[in-house]
Amino acid sequence: MKKNINILITSLMLLAFFSCNDNDFLDVNPSTETPEQALSSPTAATELVNATYNKLLDWNISSFSWIGVSSITTDDADKGSDPGDTGGDKDLLDNLNFSGTTISFNEVWEGNYQGIARANEALKYLPDLDIDEALKSRLIGESKFLRGLFYFRLVRMFGGVPLINSVPDIQNEDDINAANIRVTKKEIYDFIITDLTEAEADLPTHYGAADLGRATKGAALALLAKVHMYNLEDADRWQKVKDLTTQVMGLGYSLTTNYEDIWKEIGENNTESIFEIQARGETPNKGVQGYSVTQGARGAGGWGWGFNTPTQDLANAYEAGDNRRDATIIFRGETLWDGLLVANTVSNPMYNQKAYVSKTEESYNGDDWESNKNVRILRYAEVLLMNAEAAIEVGGDAATPLNAVRHRAGLGDAPVVDKMAIWKERRLELAFEHDRYFDLVRQGRAGVVLRAHGKNFVDGKHELFPIPQAQIDLSKGLLIQNPGY
Repeated sequence: MKKNINILITSLMLLAFFSCNDNDFLDVNPSTETPEQALSSPTAATELVNATYNKLLDWNISSFSWIGVSSITTDDADKGSDPGDTGGDKDLLDNLNFSGTTISFNEVWEGNYQGIARANEALKYLPDLDIDEALKSRLIGESKFLRGLFYFRLVRMFGGVPLINSVPDIQNEDDINAANIRVTKKEIYDFIITDLTEAEADLPTHYGAADLGRATKGAALALLAKVHMYNLEDADRWQKVKDLTTQVMGLGYSLTTNYEDIWKEIGENNTESIFEIQARGETPNKGVQGYSVTQGARGAGGWGWGFNTPTQDLANAYEAGDNRRDATIIFRGETLWDGLLVANTVSNPMYNQKAYVSKTEESYNGDDWESNKNVRILRYAEVLLMNAEAAIEVGGDAATPLNAVRHRAGLGDAPVVDKMAIWKERRLELAFEHDRYFDLVRQGRAGVVLRAHGKNFVDGKHELFPIPQAQIDLSKGLLIQNPGY
């Protein structure tokens, strides 16, 4: 039994120690030091935490499989590419015809648990390091924020999952069982909420230039609000969402004037950015592996694989004059903001512009695989929309935050301010930002919406994705599959 331990309890102890350049907290390279040797390094504390951030750049956590699971499954996106190119399993995801053996689920499971393992490693060693106490508290807060983010992705996808809150001892039967037995969804949400609450208390509101991109107090508060919004078993969730988003709204964030600029290099880490994955477009491990190229235009005159293409349903959902439509969707035959003419010979009529990297107007260095494209995780616009939705539920001013988002999009005030209006704005504002499927589920209308779009959504089954069969096999059957699979 102890030799059949799955990915959950391989803590990546050696991989968690990286060397660090003081001028860039993601400028990391693998180290050959043992943990004991690394503990004596004057930069050990930041190295531990940098390794956890660095995991967000990997293919199996933020790229092709995550795009498939969180976006291609929705009414916002089609598989794309050429009809005969399945992308391994993206055709199955597109049709909601997947199972526990569908490879993307195992990849994102492994990727997120690898991130959790790195966070646990940092949280094991940080308390004993001889460093400034304020720095120590901040780094512990960053690690808890990241661990909370990883678990939030897992609980939205799979429901209750194994809860691993420390570096496992492979000689300890309880640790082995914890890695192979699911706890309840409520237990996972409670754990995330505790992590983020403790993180918020220790994180700063701002950083200097050398640490730009690290988790802040605003990031912890915004993610905590989002976690409460999805925690359907909490009857008081909306009051918590309203209170938390109100706090974030007092921290000095503001909407980017031009929506399209958010997705350009000039928009990275700006006043709207609350948390994003930092990418520098260098190797090794300096960009989100394959994120941009997998979604780039395919075919003659193209620059990518062509997956995750916008649906006509999404394109039609925008009101006349909504500038988010052109900023979100690349149309075949159009000229992009950097002067690139999208050839009429590319394979698909539309592509995801939020993943586009300019080879002439941005710091492109010839590496399509690890490009300079930051991936936005939390934005101030979403905070405003969460605040508006909470106000609908518990009372308060929903119109002001909702209309602030609409005005930036070039639109007038919402003619009606209700849940449906806010849900529509979430779809259009956050298209291709990996929330649409989970939003439809929490709103209780995934079946109606997705079946109307021609997808095979089964009520009582597809609200959760299947536990990867590979993980069930590694657990010797201790991991229990979700209903319907």
